[in-house]
Amino acid sequence: MRTISGLFDTYQHATRAVRALGEAGIGTADVSLIANNAEALYPGDSSAVGKDTTAGAEVGALLGGTGGLLAGLGVLAIPGLGPVIAGGWLFATVIGAVAGAGLGAATGGLIGLLTEAGIPKSDAHVYAEGVRRGGALVTARVSEAQVETATAVLAAQGAVDPADRRRHYETEGWHAFDEAAPEPTADEVRDDRRQPLFPPVV
Repeated sequence: MRTISGLFDTYQHATRAVRALGEAGIGTADVSLIANNAEALYPGDSSAVGKDTTAGAEVGALLGGTGGLLAGLGVLAIPGLGPVIAGGWLFATVIGAVAGAGLGAATGGLIGLLTEAGIPKSDAHVYAEGVRRGGALVTARVSEAQVETATAVLAAQGAVDPADRRRHYETEGWHAFDEAAPEPTADEVRDDRRQPLFPPVV
């Protein structure tokens, strides 16, 4: 299986990509979504991951559901990212790591989990930073025969080029994802999206 990923600048673009992957024949069990919830786009209280060993079970229940990935999303707080909307196989891995190893697995371990899933480290840093700044990451586990289809679907739905986004971040002095960086406010996220770099939400 291969991991195909797409960073989107908004939750709306990401959810359309999730639906498009399903329409292309990629099953819900093989798709994951993590999106910034600074703007409170998704209702619900945040469960703080990493407080104790019961957090994993609480969040696991939160992410349950039989109506597909989008129906089973939950809201939780991750150190370094703040409140996020999350669901799917990749995020279940994060939750399991936190439940078993504590706070460090949710912070410094996030990049490791992304790379272990097959995402290049340089891209993993861009994806984590993109989510921190208000974006959303969609990942799909696919067979070799589905790689081209999944890649085309994410591109058609507006996935950003991680190399281009890295260059943009670096013009601001950014070098890598830092879990200690302050979480952007909802106003900062909205102001950032007013740049020509970001597509409008339609």
